[in-house]
Amino acid sequence: MENNNDCIFCKISKGEIPSTKIYEDSDFFAFLDIVPLNIGHALLIPKKHVKWVNDYEPFGTYWETARKLSTAIQKALNPIVVSYVVYGLGVPHAHIHLIPKFDGDQHPHGPDPSKKIKYKDGEKEEVAQKIISAL
Repeated sequence: MENNNDCIFCKISKGEIPSTKIYEDSDFFAFLDIVPLNIGHALLIPKKHVKWVNDYEPFGTYWETARKLSTAIQKALNPIVVSYVVYGLGVPHAHIHLIPKFDGDQHPHGPDPSKKIKYKDGEKEEVAQKIISAL
């Protein structure tokens, strides 16, 4: 499996850096974002080191996995919608943000990167378990 030894996401997918994992299969790894925009904000990454989402093959498999996770987040947390955001300039490893949108949250017109939230003690693990149970 191709990887980049200096890549933080490669290290996370290999378990070298701790994360709050919500999904893993032979090709993908998903975890809760450490600086979330909302409760349940997750990142889906390929285990294979690929710089851009557009370069991942098979492309459709990546998006089907994102939809599977989005459906689980929807079932577990009951947001209005789960947005898919691909921006990818912060870490040079393909990643899809899955960001739940809740009624009355601080993102009335879509995800605003300047407005982050913090989990309360134990809340992150509880949210992760709800999503895992919904898969």
